[in-house]
Amino acid sequence: MKDQRSDDCCPVPNADSDLRPVEGDEADQELAMLAKAIAHPARVRILRVLVRRTTCVCGDIVDELPLAQSTVSQHLKVLKEAGLIRGEVDGPRVCYCVEPRALRRLRALAAGI
Repeated sequence: MKDQRSDDCCPVPNADSDLRPVEGDEADQELAMLAKAIAHPARVRILRVLVRRTTCVCGDIVDELPLAQSTVSQHLKVLKEAGLIRGEVDGPRVCYCVEPRALRRLRALAAGI
């Protein structure tokens, strides 16, 4: 797996806090959507792999998981659609990194239970 720092893919995390409420109907819907996105052990593992790196992961995340490439791609798609990761095309490959604000939001929503 290759790492690469790209401000397009992985912006430097800022300390801005998300001031949206962590309770109420909208927050409950948001938490349910994010929880569904991480409701598979492979997706949790992908997030852990990406969080541990300070760079984009370009190349084969499949090396980190005992799953077929097509299965890993599907899990990445779910995480990306939920906004938990971002993926940027870099030639013939896609570079992935976590979306720090989304992870902070998930933590805040879960802590509000």
